[in-house]
Amino acid sequence: IMNIVIVESPAKAKTINKYLGRDYTVLASYGHVRDLPSKDDSVRPDTDFAMNWEVDAKARKHIKKIAAAVKGADRLYLATDPDREGEAISWHVCEVLGGDKVLKGVEVKRVVFNEITKSAILEAFAHPRDLDWGLVDAYLARRALDYLVGFTLSPMLWRKLPGSRSAGRVQSVALRLICEREIEIEVFQSREYWTVDAEFICKDKPFSARLTHLGGDKLEKMTLADAKAAKAATDTVKGAAFSIAHVERKKSRCNPAAPFTTSTLQQEASRKLHFGAHHTMRIAQELYEGVNAGDDSAGLITYMRTDGVQMAGEAITACRRLIGEDWGDAYLPKSPRIYKSKAKNAQEA
Repeated sequence: IMNIVIVESPAKAKTINKYLGRDYTVLASYGHVRDLPSKDDSVRPDTDFAMNWEVDAKARKHIKKIAAAVKGADRLYLATDPDREGEAISWHVCEVLGGDKVLKGVEVKRVVFNEITKSAILEAFAHPRDLDWGLVDAYLARRALDYLVGFTLSPMLWRKLPGSRSAGRVQSVALRLICEREIEIEVFQSREYWTVDAEFICKDKPFSARLTHLGGDKLEKMTLADAKAAKAATDTVKGAAFSIAHVERKKSRCNPAAPFTTSTLQQEASRKLHFGAHHTMRIAQELYEGVNAGDDSAGLITYMRTDGVQMAGEAITACRRLIGEDWGDAYLPKSPRIYKSKAKNAQEA
């Protein structure tokens, strides 16, 4: 039995091929294989949004190699990424191969996995599915909007603002939001306010405190509106005697942050490491595809383009086993923490 597996990147192909064995040949599509040509009528709203596609010049040799392998195969497994773009690449590959009459007599299945580990790969291939047409339609709608909005706005932008590059369905709306916010900032009327802080020492232990009440009234944010009012409040409290009326002790629990989503990963990488979003995602892609670790290689993170915060059961089990063995049961919770996504339509990975 000859099985052909299509993934997106050659690095991922090498790792997956090792897990599947000699009955499988894993080939890379190197990303998208077709796109809309940048000319009129590539998307036609008047004819039910029909779209003209063309094979990318760089992708022709990869498609040729895939087609040659599929001709003698029994099954074709589409194992591109588990997101909307990955589903679209699988659809494009099927469309191109089907148009070339290559898929005749070949069983076509879709497999998805959120981590490149042996157990996850084998589980995915044990439960293949068909193409998810909901995701494919979402991709087609997104791509049509990209084309229609960009193709309409960009020429206008070039005429009005020479040197500008392009406009689109996302950056155009984002630019408007930024402009509206900037206008709000420009018309904002700043107001002066003061606070009074003091340093106390009690039994040789210093601590800080802020004045919250004066003359029996609670101080609001704008109560001390100028330096004169702040100085009067300071003079009043300087002559007063203070005592600690109540000490409250309580235990607090510090919960760990949820696993990274795409946005929180980029935010933390920017805040702590000063990485740009593109640099962060490139590193994450490499960690997902697999990194050599001695004589073996495996993916080190789950799929990084996601709104979901679920954790793989295999990872949780491995972490709990490590904590129990190295630090003992005192540091091991009785049950694992389960994270759930608040968004109902979160892309899970």
